[in-house]
Amino acid sequence: MRRRAGIIGAIVRKDLIAFTRDRFYVLITVLGLVMYVALYWFLPTSVDETIEAGIHWQGGLPQELSAGEGLEFTTFESSEALEAAVDGSGDVSVPIGLDFPAGFTELVRAGTPTTVRVLLTTDVPDEYRGAMTSFVRELAFLVAGADLPVTQLDTTEVILGEDRAGDQVSLQEKMGPMLVFFVLLIETFALAALVAAEIQARTVTAVLATPARVSDFLAAKAILGTALAFTEALLLVVLTGILGTGPVVLIVTLLLGALLVTGFGLIAGSTGKDFIGIVFWSMLFMIPLAIPSFAVLFPGSAAPWVQVLPSYGLIESIVRTTSYGDGLTDLAGPLLQLAGWCVIAFAAGLFTLRRKVASL
Repeated sequence: MRRRAGIIGAIVRKDLIAFTRDRFYVLITVLGLVMYVALYWFLPTSVDETIEAGIHWQGGLPQELSAGEGLEFTTFESSEALEAAVDGSGDVSVPIGLDFPAGFTELVRAGTPTTVRVLLTTDVPDEYRGAMTSFVRELAFLVAGADLPVTQLDTTEVILGEDRAGDQVSLQEKMGPMLVFFVLLIETFALAALVAAEIQARTVTAVLATPARVSDFLAAKAILGTALAFTEALLLVVLTGILGTGPVVLIVTLLLGALLVTGFGLIAGSTGKDFIGIVFWSMLFMIPLAIPSFAVLFPGSAAPWVQVLPSYGLIESIVRTTSYGDGLTDLAGPLLQLAGWCVIAFAAGLFTLRRKVASL
């Protein structure tokens, strides 16, 4: 056993030297890590949940009109000043403007038809437009002292899951799992290139001419790929401060993620005959694997077909650990799913590489 470990260690050292001599992959590894860390710290760390609106109301704002939670008003002396603020040509800029006509209160109370202009910029979401229109209508009935023209149903507000109102996940927190995953993918390319180069140069034949076995060669490649991917991902979470949110869970998750991408890297390296082939097979795996990381950027639950992808458990575990503080017990489901895919990908990678070596 000690002899086999020594042989595997020698092959790992040889592969590590070969990897460090490849300037291209060393460059993209180091440069990618630096760029990801810099990007993470430049991303916004908070979410602004306040709707800002400008308002023009002659004679001062009535008592009925007051900014509530999540709504902030800026008053303007004239319609022209309000328009300038909305279109960006004024000293103050607001995305929404409410322009009430002169004598609005008297006209509403007298039942005289009147018009309130709702000014919007082109990038205001549709839900904000509807909300502002509804706000003006309800304000008109409130000023008039009349009930709404519909019967209001009794409602009970039930929030499913954790209430994130006032504590939304920032863009920095959303991008963290994606950056970690991309770091792991970089090592997929590196391992695939290393394996393909050894096969093409027949280095594997020279290695097997020594007391080393095919199993030793396979184990060395698996250990090197997993170690490189895990080390770089771990370095990223340390430099970004993500590791402090849940060290044990993140280390387990990153180790499983490194095993996953190593399996796919072995497949790509065994199948691709040259650089173009490596890129093709790596991209073939990378595109579907990257889908769950992009799904994090959008609110709501991921689609069922996204949840069955191999990388879903990896992204889900990182997100729930860093953003919601979940522990190992809470993440048993995603981690078991990820572990299952690791076994499948690793077994497929080793099988593909073994067949390729046997054919030389």
